[in-house]
Amino acid sequence: MLVVGYGPVGSVLSVLLAQRGWRVTVLERRRRPYTLPRATSFDGETARLLAGAGIGGELGRITEPGTGYQWRTADGRTLLDIGFTTEGRYGWPDANTMHQPALEELLAARAAELPGITVLRDSRVVDLADGPAGVTVTAEDDEGVARTFRARWVVGCDGANSFVRDRMGVSVTDLGFSYEWLLCDVELREPRAFVPTNVQLCDPARPTTLVGSGPGHRRWEFMRLPGERAAELNREETAWRLLAPFGVTPDTARLLRSTTYIFQARWADEWRAGHVLLAGDAAHLMPPFAGQGMCSGVRDVVGLAWRLDLVLRGRAADALLDTYTEERKAQVRESILASVQLGRLICVTDPAAAAERDATVLANQRGRGPGRPDPALPVTRGLLHRPEGADPDTRVPPAGEVLPHGRLLPLSGGAPLDDPVRRGFVLFAKSEAELGLTPERLSFLRDAGAEVVRLWPAGTSPDGTGDLADAVDADGVLRGFLDRYGATALLVRPDYHVFGTAAAAAGVAALVDDLRTRLTAPAPAPAGRAG
Repeated sequence: MLVVGYGPVGSVLSVLLAQRGWRVTVLERRRRPYTLPRATSFDGETARLLAGAGIGGELGRITEPGTGYQWRTADGRTLLDIGFTTEGRYGWPDANTMHQPALEELLAARAAELPGITVLRDSRVVDLADGPAGVTVTAEDDEGVARTFRARWVVGCDGANSFVRDRMGVSVTDLGFSYEWLLCDVELREPRAFVPTNVQLCDPARPTTLVGSGPGHRRWEFMRLPGERAAELNREETAWRLLAPFGVTPDTARLLRSTTYIFQARWADEWRAGHVLLAGDAAHLMPPFAGQGMCSGVRDVVGLAWRLDLVLRGRAADALLDTYTEERKAQVRESILASVQLGRLICVTDPAAAAERDATVLANQRGRGPGRPDPALPVTRGLLHRPEGADPDTRVPPAGEVLPHGRLLPLSGGAPLDDPVRRGFVLFAKSEAELGLTPERLSFLRDAGAEVVRLWPAGTSPDGTGDLADAVDADGVLRGFLDRYGATALLVRPDYHVFGTAAAAAGVAALVDDLRTRLTAPAPAPAGRAG
């Protein structure tokens, strides 16, 4: 395996593949790690996915839970109020603010623990050619010395200006929605509380964003106004002038960076060409208002890692990788459209239009208390079970939904069990359910790296475990999830999306058989080639 780019997305992919026993070479054009933050937070679902890369025990050290997200008018009225909890539905705080270099240090330390990862810095990819058996990649260092690498699969995690994407020759859908903002990252000299953690000032005089970015750090972003020169905005003295009303001065903070940037809203139309794939900013870019940029990149590589593992092991056909593009592009498109919609409300500089917006939003919000974050986006197409007779183009819930976190305990008591989903597919079933798992079906599940876990309610005494794993559903979350959908079993993918559910033994058998068919189905036509 070869990964191009060693930001958070490339790092997570490399670790996930190495944890599964694969040798991974990473080519990174920078000679040294990038020491300035870009992303500032990740949500609870992403925290659970990052924990699967072996850094869960350290995340609390480099993050601070967010307390909420508010939109405010120029005169201080609340347009939008979302409250965050430290015990979110995915087992982590709803929002986790972070200083990105600290996250990258954690991932680099984790990678150094795994013998299968080789990171080659000062390696700028200059050529890529795909063939029947794999990809040939040429990289050069700063002195122009070239090296050639060969890999069966190459994943471009090389950012917005991706060489890999350009070499693949795929088209890009660009929504043409972009504005320029001044970004100011500061390190506070003394601890200071900001409540809520994240605030969007919807002031037509200057739309402004205030967000946490990990312990001791914060970010302010100021929109460039119509007629304002970018060169004037992009000056350190301008940054301090705009920060001063918030009590941020050279006496109270150190300015780590002030620079203008232009956000974009676009995605690659294809994420796979032959043996070459895309992930992260190489595949999509979105406005920052929903905080889903890095989160989306992490979701990309978590969904890609288990697919590559099955294909490399010969447990699945190459066509499985086409479901990666199908699923993730649809999810990312929805995230980008939502971010654009938020941006159209925020980036208003006309006072009359802003007053009309405020009146409309306030009328709709009247009498409502703080809301909660929306659940993680479901997968709506791709590798999902659809019962016999169901419309093949329609998702049947809860297939595609992200499984909530359930605390599992050993039958004999003691510390919580490790999350089995991190290891692969899991068939969760109520302890009293008849599963209809023949030896042949159990053999398939074992070959696919899947586990079967019987869920016992808290306070019951099991009557024997047989050949299956058993666990106590300590808080009733997973059994409650099954009850909600009238099911006795559910099959969960390694990215926590539900493949499907079943209510009886025949349904469980059909669920397992469908997974086997879907994993081994050949592609309907040869995939395109990058070259």
